[in-house]
Amino acid sequence: MKYLVGTRGSNLSLAQTNWVISELKKKNPNTEFEIKIIKTKGDTDARPLYTINQKGIFEKEIDRAVSNKEIDFAVHSLKDIPSELPEGLTLGCIPLREAVNDVFISNDGSTLETIKPGAVIGTSSLRRAVQISRKRQDLTVKPVRGNIESRVRKVSEGIYDAIVLAQAGIDRLKLDVKFTKLSTNDFLPSPGQGALGIVARDDDAETIQILKTIEHKESRQAIESERALSKHVESGCRFPVGAYSKADGQNLNLKVIAYSVDGKQMIIVEKAASILEPQILGNTVAAELKEKGIENLAANWREKVEEWNRK
Repeated sequence: MKYLVGTRGSNLSLAQTNWVISELKKKNPNTEFEIKIIKTKGDTDARPLYTINQKGIFEKEIDRAVSNKEIDFAVHSLKDIPSELPEGLTLGCIPLREAVNDVFISNDGSTLETIKPGAVIGTSSLRRAVQISRKRQDLTVKPVRGNIESRVRKVSEGIYDAIVLAQAGIDRLKLDVKFTKLSTNDFLPSPGQGALGIVARDDDAETIQILKTIEHKESRQAIESERALSKHVESGCRFPVGAYSKADGQNLNLKVIAYSVDGKQMIIVEKAASILEPQILGNTVAAELKEKGIENLAANWREKVEEWNRK
């Protein structure tokens, strides 16, 4: 049996897709795969990601190809997959989640704690921008766009003194770059960070059966709780939020931090529940966030983002 696999054309997307295919071949040695590269809106829109008020800019065209049976399944960074998929599609597999933490890469080996005051720090994430500013108010945080390799190059070229990005991308690309790990206590990741998601047609039982051979149960349960939380966050607010769920024996622990755009206020909720009830955990945390006034933190989000983008 041969499967056609859809993905973006970036080095990271291809590395992720080739890793998935490699893992599938280990479990299904008689199966063949062919990659089809599909260009998405996120690949052609040069604006910083946080200014684009549209979900699914990195996966919509690819998932449409799955729906239209042009490809059998699609490999995505899970954080790019909207919490609600189009009718007829399903999140067929979540493999083992890799590193969830962010990293700090500087041009002189400095850490976030030791880098000089006034240093220019680049990030593609409003969440990270807020978290950096909370740790070091004396730094200048500016938006940076481009693939991981180009962002790292902008540090070596001196355009930025340092950048902050996810460790998982560095690991998957096997980049030879020195970095400092950032604690999830200060840099709680975005929901789904470090995980891959494989989208298939929900009526394609044969393909889903193949995909399930590389499913990682604990990663699936943790991600499901984060995605349940994201359904509520995405429905009414767009603002910096970190969420991380981790299995602990028979329980899941989910921690969420929502920030005001200026970083001066935040709401923290941390709950645990049975590993068999990830959606209930996500819904419970979302309800408590609402009770604590999460909507108020989003009040001036758009205005502040436009202001930050003009830096």
